[in-house]
Order: sequence, then structure tokens, then C-alpha cells
Amino acid sequence: MASLECTESIPELFKRVSPSVVLVTALAIDPLKISRRVSTAVGSGFIISDDGLVLTNSHLVFGRQVIAVTLDDGHRTQAKLLGVDPIFDLAVLRIPVPPEGHPKATLGDSDAIRIGEEVMAIGNPFGLEQTLTRGVVSGVNRILPESPMNLMLPLIQTDTPINPGNSGGPLLNRCGEVIGINTSIMAEAQNISFAIPINVAKNIVPELADRGRVIRPWFGISGKLIKKEVMGIINMPMANGFLVETVEPGSPAQQAGVHAGELPIMIAEMEFLLGGDIITAINDQPLDDPDRFVQLIRSFKVGEKVRLTLYRGNETRMVEFSLTERPILPGDLRPNPFGTMLTGKSYVPLLRDRRGSGALDSNVQRNRVGKK
Repeated sequence: MASLECTESIPELFKRVSPSVVLVTALAIDPLKISRRVSTAVGSGFIISDDGLVLTNSHLVFGRQVIAVTLDDGHRTQAKLLGVDPIFDLAVLRIPVPPEGHPKATLGDSDAIRIGEEVMAIGNPFGLEQTLTRGVVSGVNRILPESPMNLMLPLIQTDTPINPGNSGGPLLNRCGEVIGINTSIMAEAQNISFAIPINVAKNIVPELADRGRVIRPWFGISGKLIKKEVMGIINMPMANGFLVETVEPGSPAQQAGVHAGELPIMIAEMEFLLGGDIITAINDQPLDDPDRFVQLIRSFKVGEKVRLTLYRGNETRMVEFSLTERPILPGDLRPNPFGTMLTGKSYVPLLRDRRGSGALDSNVQRNRVGKK
């Protein structure tokens, strides 16, 4: 492992890497309010390219009217929002580049990290000057809640202290390479924080910078894979497949007549919404293996036709529809109610300058993970 060969002291590592880390402030004006209409979200980001690209969190900048970046030397500049993805909670900004250029962070390989490896976070907690905290990787591929059927983003779990204002800042390995983007904490725990793997960001940054968004196909269905043997304990007609629990209004699935669930029950501390369709096959491929199911869903593109085999009430039927582009849904933006916090901090009024802030689709549901 490269990190085992890095012997640079932590103070020297901070001195070398911190110039690439920036303070991000994003101003919003609520036209529906009479007073206290202006709020500013405060967080962190880091420069990733010679042409002034800055990577940060979506929840800091999405829907904001004015975005500014304060560099390590205290210089403040306006930033242009090139692209944003609330689902993976990533955003790409561009700032002007002076003749001498900007220092940029070195991106590492998040697939190479191991549990127990030492990591550090650099950011601007509560809008303070750059701060370094340290800890270890306490979990990898952390999918919360633990259901493989929501195609959620696998997060890096660490015990590195993360506070409001750290959102969008880098999580570093011992060599000073960025292996994650800090995004959230577990509110009821002590030092359980989460970071988006940098390899995920590497894959979508070009699309965000180019198109302004990530294009995903939309089924409009959420639920979970089930086995009829497990569900047989409630003495209801069941089949192996994907239990449809909710259907998004206006989605291709709704227009095709796919039925959502309506009866909530708990089995072994797991909640199910029964009464909806069970998808037993997609394009004649049975849904009886979680890994194959995930690969199948991720293989579809916008515009493709899909054929679902549906089971409900001892009857089987087929529906067919074309996949449209997945829109940004209300659930992508709402704070979640499950006791986790985002790591971007909102202030009213403006903070002073620091020199003197499971779905069938490829979606990220954060039932236990939020942003701070």
C-alpha cells in the first residue's frame, strides 16, 4: 500500500495539502419570506484541476443564487456552478485562475483503502480557518440502510471528527491523497462520519462539468428483493422478485400501471409495504440474485424499452415502457428524518469573511445518513 510508505509528518502534510482546500459560501434568498430572507450555507471544497475546477457537496450549493470561494491565502472570488448531482451529493465549481495558477489536490484511489488505515480531514468547521482532524477508516462500502436493492452509494465510514462546515472537504490518506469527500455524520453516535469515495467523483466529474448533471434512466419504483419463503409466514400470495413498495408520480412505471404497496408490516425488525406488484423478471431475466439484479438495473440507458413481468394476487401480467431521464425528486433535497446530519452549516445573517460556511433507479436514499 502506498500509504505504508509515506513518512511525511502530519504538520508537513497539512502545510503541503491545505492550500488546495477552500472555503465555500453560498447565498440563498427566499422570495416568499418578508424578513430573514437571506441565508448563507458554509462548507468546504478543494481544487482538482489546473483550470480551476473545485469539487464540493451538492447540498451546499444547489439552488443558491451566489457562490463564492475563499482561497487559503484569504483571497475571495466568485465561483460558477458547472454541474450538480443531489443524488451523489457532488457539485463542480469553476473559479478564475491567476497567472501563477492554483495549488490542486492529488486524487487517490478509494478502492485501495483498508479498515484501520489512518485518515485526515481538512476543512472549515463552523466557518473557521482551515482545521485538520484525524482518525481511521472504520468501515468501507457502507450502505445505509443495509439494503442492496436501493442501489445506494457505498460510503467510507471513519471516526475522524467532522463538524458543520466540513462538508465538501477532502478526506486524505497518510500520503495526502484525497480518497473521499466528507459529507455526513451519524447524529446520535460519537465520531461516526461518512465520506463519498473519490473514485465515484472521478467517474461523474467529467459529466457534471460537461453537461451540468448526471443522466440516469428512470423507472420510478422503490422497494426491495424478497423471497417467497420468507414472506410465506404472513400467509399471503408471494413470488420471488422485487417487491414494489412505492411508485413515483409521473414516472414511466406509474404510467404503465405498476401498483405500489399499501399495507405496512414489520418482519424481524424490517419494514415492508405489501399489496403492490412483485417484479419477477425484467426483459425475461429473473430477479432472484441480488448481484445480477444490480448489474441489470445499472446496464439500462435512457430511451431503452423494458418489459416487466409482474405478479400480484396469484396473477401474472406484463407491462412495457421506455425509460426516461430521471428528474431531481423532492426526496433528493429534503433533510431526512432519521437522525443524521449534513455537514454544511447555514447561517443567518451572512458569516463574515474568514480573514477578518432504495430505489430501482440509480438513486441514493439516505435513511440513516444525512448531510450536515
